[in-house]
This record gives sequence, structure tokens and C-alpha cells, in this order.
Amino acid sequence: MNNKISVVINTYNAERHLAEVLDSVKDFDEIVVCDMESTDHTRDIALARGCRVVTFPKGQYAICEPARDFAIHQATYSWVLVVDADELVTPELHDYLYQRIGTDDCPQGLFISRRNRFMNQLKKGTPGDDQLRFFIKERTTWPPYVHSIPQVKGRVEHIRWQPGLNLVHLAENYVRDVAEKNNRYSDNEVEKRANKHYGVAALLLRPLWHSFRDYVLSGGFRNGVAGLIHSTLIGEYQFLLVAKIIERDLLNKKKQ
Repeated sequence: MNNKISVVINTYNAERHLAEVLDSVKDFDEIVVCDMESTDHTRDIALARGCRVVTFPKGQYAICEPARDFAIHQATYSWVLVVDADELVTPELHDYLYQRIGTDDCPQGLFISRRNRFMNQLKKGTPGDDQLRFFIKERTTWPPYVHSIPQVKGRVEHIRWQPGLNLVHLAENYVRDVAEKNNRYSDNEVEKRANKHYGVAALLLRPLWHSFRDYVLSGGFRNGVAGLIHSTLIGEYQFLLVAKIIERDLLNKKKQ
């Protein structure tokens, strides 16, 4: 049991990439698909490939995080790899995880790099987008907030990146995808930051800093004009977030 790995995938209307994703994880010991009442062919695709499908009621949720904790504790085995329905697991990463859990110094959680795509091309350079996706389920809880990361009791490490030791992100590929997600996720993060307040300085400086960090410090410039556009969209997310928090505070003052 201790040398087996369950893959857990949260889904909602995820038919676009799901077959390819499931093919990339078929060599793990178990695949659990936690579906939030999809209305497309998501469940059919998962069942046809032998996955165990469990259901988490969607209700009014617009994000998957509320279903994360439920999903990981449906796994049969202690070691859990969480994969999004638009991510591929490389053969190199598969082999590394099995090798690592067989060592005496294996931590209780591992951050995994994720290679992202934009404008239908893989972003150049080291991924830099590390995700805490591999852990012991009994030691882990996942907060139900947008952009939250699992809370692991124990030692957590980052896998030292080398070619192949990563997830491959298929979605958020085009400007429209990123812009839509920026708007949707910033709505949810405003709720998460109920006690946070910003002013004009944050409205100007946060977008500039995040764009600069993505374009210069993280090497976005290596991707040419696509890198510039992506870094600008990173800044747009911060602008929307701060603007919506300011809007919330102004509306609350009017109600008083």
C-alpha cells in the first residue's frame, strides 16, 4: 500500500482534454475522478477508461477548490497525485514519483513544476510554476478557497526541475482563456480577501510588479511578443483584483 499512488482529478465539463490526460496517468495504481455534476461527456470518458468516479455537488461553486479535500480523501492509497483535467503527467515524472516514495528520506509532500502553454506554444525556460500536488492524504487538508494550496503536516520539498520532471498544462492557451479566467478567479479571490483593503498605490504598483516579475525575473521575455502579452495579462489579474476590492469597499461605505 505504501508504494502505490492514487491519481485524483477534479472535473466539471472537462471533456476537452480529459481523454489525453487520462492516457497520461494510466500507469498509476488508481485514478479517481471527482466530478462536480458535469453536463457534458466527462463522466462517460472517465468510466470508459476504467476510472473510479465520485460526485461532489456543484451547487453555486464556480471553482473546484471546495471539492479538493473531499476528492483526495476518496483515494484508496496514501500517496496521492492531484492532476487537473487539463494537465499531462510525463513518463519521467511518473517514474520519479515511484522511485522517490521508495527512499528513506521521502518528504510528506512534493511541489512539482508545471510547464504552461500560451498562444499554442510551450513557454520557454524553466517552468517556475510549482504546484504542491503530491502528498500523503492522511496528513493533508485542502482549504476551500480559490488559489489555495494543500496544507501538509510534515516536510515538504520542491522537486529539482530537469527536463521532463513536470506537469504539462494544456489549457489557458489563448488570450481569451486567460482573460476569462482572470475575471472569474478575481471575483472569487475578493471573497477570500474579505479583510483586505487597497488604495491607489496598490492599483498601480501590484500590476506593474507582477508583470515585471513574470516578464523579466521569470524569463517571459524569451517568448517574444507572446511573452509580453502574457505578462501584461498577469498584471491585468492584479489590477482586476485590487479594483474589485476597492469597489467593494466603496459600496460598503455607501451602505453605512
